[in-house]
Amino acid sequence: MGQRRQPRRYYLLSLGCPKNTVDSEGMAALLQRQGYLATDVPEEAHVLIVNTCGFLEAAKEESIAYLQELAAQKRPGQLLIAAGCLAQRYPEEIKRRVPGVDGLLGTRRWMEILRLVDILRRQRRGGRHQAIKELLGDPDTPTPIARPERVGPTAYLKISDGCNAPCAFCSIPLFKGPLRSRPLPELVDEAARLVAGGAKEIILIAQDTTDYGRDWGQPNSLPRLLNALVSRIPGLHWLRVMYAYPGHVSDELIAVMAEHPQIVHYLDLPLQHGDPRTLRRMRRPSNLNMVFRTVEKLREAMPDIALRTTFIVGYPGETEEEFENLLAFVEAIQFDKVGAFTFSPEPGTPAATLPEQVPEEIKEERWHRLMALQQRIALARNQAQVGRELEVLAERVVQGTTLREMGWPGPVDGVYTLTRSYREAPEIDGYVIVPGHLTPGEFHRVRVTGALEYDLIAEPIGAPPSASDPIRLTLTSPHQ
Repeated sequence: MGQRRQPRRYYLLSLGCPKNTVDSEGMAALLQRQGYLATDVPEEAHVLIVNTCGFLEAAKEESIAYLQELAAQKRPGQLLIAAGCLAQRYPEEIKRRVPGVDGLLGTRRWMEILRLVDILRRQRRGGRHQAIKELLGDPDTPTPIARPERVGPTAYLKISDGCNAPCAFCSIPLFKGPLRSRPLPELVDEAARLVAGGAKEIILIAQDTTDYGRDWGQPNSLPRLLNALVSRIPGLHWLRVMYAYPGHVSDELIAVMAEHPQIVHYLDLPLQHGDPRTLRRMRRPSNLNMVFRTVEKLREAMPDIALRTTFIVGYPGETEEEFENLLAFVEAIQFDKVGAFTFSPEPGTPAATLPEQVPEEIKEERWHRLMALQQRIALARNQAQVGRELEVLAERVVQGTTLREMGWPGPVDGVYTLTRSYREAPEIDGYVIVPGHLTPGEFHRVRVTGALEYDLIAEPIGAPPSASDPIRLTLTSPHQ
């Protein structure tokens, strides 16, 4: 009897944002349907794939480094494919700096991973080992989106790709292209499959979720999509909206979010700055009165809403006065969550060539001042949650020593469960930390007993009352 053929295996490393995660899940599903098995060990794989990020210089270098490491260790017969944003934006640089790469797969072509692998395997059989195959740009024919049959309790749903915003600092339109919204029925069907596959929370993502449908001549289509998702998928427990452009948060969107209990009272509004002059140089909406009115409407409709934003400090031409205005803006609005980044000049963007580039040491100093202010605000916002009952989704159980590594100042004996309420988005926000073991992937009711700068402390509802006062601790958390 002949030897049984060993199954082919793939190794897939996904870098960057959740939008890349969705594309990686699609590639994995296609490979698995073709009989490939996933492996976490590169040496075992027949196909090595890195879904790269090219948004910032640091992300670009990280992607290159991973590709170089895999290329250096690649054994005969293995295929190395660079997919995603970096492959789309800098194909020639990848070929120059990673001699062992075999194929390049663009941001709009990930669904052709099997075609690319087949081409590369045929090249190998024909002895053309040095030919690098590129599938970049738009696909020749649309291909249905593939997703895994079984998913975890949280799943991302990408509702569009590309972006029409003119932001001067952003490189995304250079390699993602203009906005292309996905058909609403297709999104509802995909969300239903995700829920049937185990998802309890679906997170809507795009470069700008609130721009959904504008490319069809139907702006403000996001409320219609939200209504369709909650009405047609009864098993959907949480629906979360990310990446909402400030000028596109309509009254209809606010009303839909407030009406449906499945839509969590959380919104991410990437504002980028709080001084009109800086925002104009960024080519961003500079009407701060509009932002204040929008926040007021959101909080009036949903008093418990958690608002998150991101800012860039050290943008070209940013004066001390402009930065102080940013601090005053943050103080005035009192965001629950803030992410901050120092400006990075990205090649090909208008901001990269602006005069009055801010020195790195000033960028860093301003970043620390902004985060020190936000830590005080975040702690006060979290302390206001003490005594409140929350529904949380358990993510994982950890030993107390793991919390100590995260900066936890409390006891480290026993186990703890890291959970999230509606106030925390995965990966970018903190946790609701619960002593003891809660079943991961399930919802639980807890009572908040303590507040940290980025995390809450809670106990399960029905747990014996603590003899001590509620914990109110301050620490510098790693989650931002």
